[in-house]
Amino acid sequence: MARTGNKNIQAKLVLLGDMGAGKTSLVLRFVTGKFLEYQESTIGAAFFTQVLSLNEATIKFDIWDTAGQERYHSLAPMYYRGAAAAVVVYDITSMESFIRAKKWVFELQRQANPTLIMFLAGNKADLEEKRKVGSEEGEQYAKENGLVFLETSAKTAQNVNELFYEIAKKLAKATPSRQTGIKLHSRSQPSSRRYCCSV
Repeated sequence: MARTGNKNIQAKLVLLGDMGAGKTSLVLRFVTGKFLEYQESTIGAAFFTQVLSLNEATIKFDIWDTAGQERYHSLAPMYYRGAAAAVVVYDITSMESFIRAKKWVFELQRQANPTLIMFLAGNKADLEEKRKVGSEEGEQYAKENGLVFLETSAKTAQNVNELFYEIAKKLAKATPSRQTGIKLHSRSQPSSRRYCCSV
């Protein structure tokens, strides 16, 4: 439960990654608690909102789930511009997806908000037998690039809520508390009065 007087933070969150990495499935698992076995590809971007209450803050996420197809790449800056946080998602069963995720990280480091909080999510952790990208490889890359790393599974819900809670905690820590209310100052008025004319 959120404490009274805690801060309210509205934060733009963007998910980027290759087509089929599971960005939409991650968001849907977080927002609705559901997983669809066959999720249609996102066209352009999809928008979701979700509120998380922490002890120190209430975070309202404005989540932009971007399309992974190359033809939509030029639209991406429109979605990550002004974002407070980004999750770059790759599929652990696809090395190409991991290579593409690295390109997204590089682009964000060059062009996005310099205070952007970035996470790297290795998705589809439930497909261990088909793994092509080792968790150590993802973790090492994240460490070298100042990212927070988690392996997730939208299908089993592994680390999905943890991912968004970790983002919320980092946002709460990065956002200074705002003073609310009115500050009244008492100024002493000069005791002598001046008149323009004397009678």
